[in-house]
Parts: sequence; C-alpha cells; structure tokens
Amino acid sequence: MREDWTDRFLAKITEADNGCWEWQAARLPTGYGRFYLNGKHRYAHRVAYEAVKGPIPDGLVIDHLCRNTSCANPDHLEAVTNRVNVLRGVGFFADRARQTRCIRGHRFDAANTYRARNGTRKCRTCRRAAACEYRRRRRGVRCAAA
Repeated sequence: MREDWTDRFLAKITEADNGCWEWQAARLPTGYGRFYLNGKHRYAHRVAYEAVKGPIPDGLVIDHLCRNTSCANPDHLEAVTNRVNVLRGVGFFADRARQTRCIRGHRFDAANTYRARNGTRKCRTCRRAAACEYRRRRRGVRCAAA
C-alpha cells in the first residue's frame, strides 16, 4: 500500500531551483498543500515529514525553514514548538516579540519592562513620563525629569 500513496504523492510535486518540492495539487488559500491519505485530508508537508523522519512529537508543529508553505521537502521541514515557529516567522507577532526597544527607543530589559494585563510588554520609562505629563496637565503639578 505504501508504494501506492507514495507514487500518488510524488506525482503532485515539482522540484524548484531552490530545492523546494512545490505542491501542485489541492492547496488551501494560505498555500499549504492537501493530500488525501487513509480516508482523511492531511497537510502535504506533514505527510512528507512523517514518511521520511517519523512521527511528529506531541506538542510540536512543523516549521517550513524555507518559509514556503507549499513546500513538502522534508529537508526544509523541522518539528518545533509553536512559539519557535511563530518567532521564526515574518508576521506581526513575530516582529513584536523580536523588538528590543520601545517606540521611543528605551530598552526592553528586566528593569525597564513590565507585562500589561493583556500580556504585552510595556516600557516603565514611558509610563512614568506619561503619568507625569498627565499630572502636569490635570493638576499643574511639576514632576522630576524622566
């Protein structure tokens, strides 16, 4: 049975110049390939990873090292935690997590950073400056330079 699905699987791949195995069959709008195996629709990259490298460990997801979601080359895939996968990405949350300074240039370090209730990082220096400005406008109170 293995030869049946592997032949069918490999027929849906073309190799690109960069080494990616481009999925040519059904894809989701996000670019991930879909493959029908054992009565279920599965992600093509996960099928390829499991066929070559073995089962995906519990709690891990597959990261495309090539950043190409339609790639099914097992050499371009790595099992990592979801956090690592997100941080390696190029989206909004990955960009924010990689920030080392606030929007005014103050460092995000242990002494100058706190977590807001929603989980985002905030700058203590900017918070003190904003509170001082609020007091100045509201009550005419002068405060020390931040």
